[in-house]
Amino acid sequence: MKEAAFYVKKEDRKVQCLLCPHSCIIEPGSHGKCRVRVNSDGILLSENYGRLTCLSPDPIEKKPLYHFFPGRDILSLGTFGCNFTCPFCQNHNISQSPTAPFIKVDETSPGSIVAEAVNMPGNTGIAYTYNEPVVWYEYMYAVALEADGKNLKNVVVSNGYISPQPLDKLIDVIHAFNIDLKSFSDSFYRNIAGGSLQAVKNTLKAIRMKDRHLEITHLVVPGLNDSEDEFSAMTGWIADELGEETVLHISRYFSAWKLDLPYTSSGLMNNFFSIAKKRLPYVYLGNMPPGSKGSDTHCAGCGAVVIKRKGYRIDSGGLDGNGKCNSCGRPVAVRS
Repeated sequence: MKEAAFYVKKEDRKVQCLLCPHSCIIEPGSHGKCRVRVNSDGILLSENYGRLTCLSPDPIEKKPLYHFFPGRDILSLGTFGCNFTCPFCQNHNISQSPTAPFIKVDETSPGSIVAEAVNMPGNTGIAYTYNEPVVWYEYMYAVALEADGKNLKNVVVSNGYISPQPLDKLIDVIHAFNIDLKSFSDSFYRNIAGGSLQAVKNTLKAIRMKDRHLEITHLVVPGLNDSEDEFSAMTGWIADELGEETVLHISRYFSAWKLDLPYTSSGLMNNFFSIAKKRLPYVYLGNMPPGSKGSDTHCAGCGAVVIKRKGYRIDSGGLDGNGKCNSCGRPVAVRS
């Protein structure tokens, strides 16, 4: 365990966690909403510090990141816990389960993670993913700080529900983010996910202001966030507030955990793709059948294919050595 970085002590040995906008006030012996921060006699502890549930090399496209070191592998790790309660969570076995079984897992030092990342052939860095990495803040920051010193790239895949002060500190050691923008409705966030839309929008804007690489994922759940008008407003906000070259991944829903709705139709996915492309040149479809549109990267100028994708295999032959389109010479928003 590790003492939490962001909290204040209250009367009667209570504490208030300041890591995320929930700002939980926690009684002695109790946990916050994330279920991994416990008040131990007036000291807030992170129970999941260094306790890994997943550690694996992955294609960076799996995060998904399509415009950040495409074609490279990245060492990916996760723990347990989450500060949301989405009923369709695909990783609910680690994000939403009781913490007791995982507390028995041995701690892994930040240095051993970085050493493994350095020694992994073709590895570009470390991704904090699988569950919600925000609730692993102290360990994630320690690993990322050490990795940054070894010229490894740090990637965070997150719901974006984090308070401004810890986010500002974290951004300094993170090179790329993929943030879930689950809906453009605050009602969805409050009633389905258990958070607030504005806090996530603030996170996205803060990342963009610091010029870190940013991609967004939006899971389309039929009947819950499939309004064309709402989606159009969301893509307009992304273009206006974050920039037209912001990468958007539109992901197809399949039933998981507590939610057993019909999966998202290909027609709805293709319709949302067309809506997004009116404002954003870099839009992709995820969880679609092989051969579906929405996987290749096209030049925002001439429309030529600059990166072809087949699963997680890529062919970036449409780009020159300076990251420009071979057909028209326009720079493509890809970091490598």
